[in-house]
Amino acid sequence: MSASEEITATPTEGIKTVLHPVTDVAAAKKVYAALLGAAPTADAPYYVGFDTAGQHIGLVPNGAQQGMSGPVAYWHVADIEAKLAEVTAAGATVKDKPRDVGGGRLVATFTDPDGNVLGVLQDR
Repeated sequence: MSASEEITATPTEGIKTVLHPVTDVAAAKKVYAALLGAAPTADAPYYVGFDTAGQHIGLVPNGAQQGMSGPVAYWHVADIEAKLAEVTAAGATVKDKPRDVGGGRLVATFTDPDGNVLGVLQDR
């Protein structure tokens, strides 16, 4: 991008959520608890989450079967549809359209031109 190009995208609230696919949730939970120095704040067979230092770290059992090839960082945004429109106009491709994952939280993923998977998250 040259200095003369104008940035018209809306800002994000930053990366606050990172989800990691795991095959053995019990083993992974021990490692992440030791790393983060905290107990999980959400602990269910389908998802384990840790809230620490202003971030949410999630463990997704069988994430690979759900299409996760590695950790996915989620940028928190005010308007998920607007942000997806901005990134696709810039060359990204929507991978997973916005969906409600509970409590009004919407998540979606997209790929950059190199195939890296990125996420956006909106709390209603």
